[in-house]
Amino acid sequence: MYTLRDIFLYNPDKPLQFDQYLFWLFFSVLFAGYLFVYRRDRLRILYLMCFSLFFYYKSGGYFFFLLLFSTVVDYTIGNWIYRSQTKWKKISFVVLNVTINLGILIFFKYSYFIVDNINLIFHTHFQAYNYLAGLFNAIGNPLSLNYHLDTAKILLPAGISFFTFQTISYSVDIYREKIKPAKNILDYGFFVTFFPQLVSGPIVRAIEFVPQIHRKYSLTKEEFSGAIFLIINGLMKKVLISDYISGFVDRIFASPGSFSGFENLMAVYGYSIQIYCDFSGYTDIAIGVALLLGFHLPLNFNSPYKSNSTTDFWRRWHISLSRWLRDYLYIPLGGNRKGKIRQYINLMITMLLGGLWHGASVVFIIWGGLHGIGLAVHKLWADMWKRVRGIENDSEANQTPVFRFFDKIWNIISVIITFHFVAFCWIFFRSRTLDDAKEVLNRIFNNFQSKMVGQMIQGYGNIFAVIIIGYAIHFLPLSFKNAYKNAFNRTPLVVKAVIVAGVVIFLYQFATAGRRFIYFQF
Repeated sequence: MYTLRDIFLYNPDKPLQFDQYLFWLFFSVLFAGYLFVYRRDRLRILYLMCFSLFFYYKSGGYFFFLLLFSTVVDYTIGNWIYRSQTKWKKISFVVLNVTINLGILIFFKYSYFIVDNINLIFHTHFQAYNYLAGLFNAIGNPLSLNYHLDTAKILLPAGISFFTFQTISYSVDIYREKIKPAKNILDYGFFVTFFPQLVSGPIVRAIEFVPQIHRKYSLTKEEFSGAIFLIINGLMKKVLISDYISGFVDRIFASPGSFSGFENLMAVYGYSIQIYCDFSGYTDIAIGVALLLGFHLPLNFNSPYKSNSTTDFWRRWHISLSRWLRDYLYIPLGGNRKGKIRQYINLMITMLLGGLWHGASVVFIIWGGLHGIGLAVHKLWADMWKRVRGIENDSEANQTPVFRFFDKIWNIISVIITFHFVAFCWIFFRSRTLDDAKEVLNRIFNNFQSKMVGQMIQGYGNIFAVIIIGYAIHFLPLSFKNAYKNAFNRTPLVVKAVIVAGVVIFLYQFATAGRRFIYFQF
């Protein structure tokens, strides 16, 4: 039973997220009110923006003031860029915007990492200091306000990595003359704060979203059915798969040396499907909720473990981040326009910074570096393979049954290799420290305990079954997935209501209290 305090006040131990009944209570109230305002353009935007700010407050506390600050600053600088008549002024304002946004991100996310490494290198004893908390204390003391914030503790605002990249892309796109500034600060504020994608993406660009703001509300029967299907699909990914196996994965990675190599290997496989179901489940729900409100968000996942190369993986995994890194980092660095060696260097820089974007830790940097190496190796392999074959893909030799057969076999082998490379990289991503990652690998290769495998399968039977089911669903052919999606879309509204009610009751039996979405921490 929820109290008024639970409903209206932020709880740091239980931030508001999509898999909570409280969120769906809020959304039901929001949608009921939306039916009265959706025809009135300005009122609709204001209504949704107010709820979005409330959602962010319930998800991240008083950091919504930081979100408001960022909105005002970025909107203002965007207008300055657009109105500037000289190129150097435009560049200066872009630099100012990037500096402010990255400065805020670095302060909240990387202060401890930077200070710890300075102390390690120079044998100093600096400590991170929360200047924002110090400012609030300085204001509060003269006013006799009854609070004192810990200046030694820097908390990470929810979704800061996502909305930072979103706001940077806005200013850069204005500079590149791809877009014009939002008509007013309300439009821009709505673009930044729109709650479905605010905390964990997809990373939405102004060129994709702002034109939708004043578009007449439209929701066809097909879109309504598709939105409900996405929401149900996302909740099932999160609750039935990700949350269910999370306890097993957490236990192994918390102390890899206490478990056999087989258990560690299964934890790696488990985490690979857990993080996919968790993150893609969130974005499925976000896209579905946005669609019910009349807005289209970009696709963020496309069966990534079906990839036949690292390059293909990054076209399917966290697509909005991949596009952002490509368009605002890789291409400005020179992309593939300055020779092969420079291309490989650009790939490494891009992926190292992509790893650092996820967190201030050596293991994230290694994860990004490994993917950078994987991308470079694939580019090198693809170039060599073309030269060795000496034929074009559309030549007659490529159309023979024998060639097509071996091409299918090679594609399967490529998918298996790519998946295991990605799973290997996840070891570093999931491990708390580099030593933990080394221990996972050490147990897998040096203490597998193959004689105990049968016994361990019996002991973890339910967990392993869910892992296998998760992969089986993931690798289903697209035609099969579209078939059951279309079957759901064709059912009458009453049948849909029964299905939704049944799924909700079923999910309630599996619900695990307090399991945050993994990407909330980024």
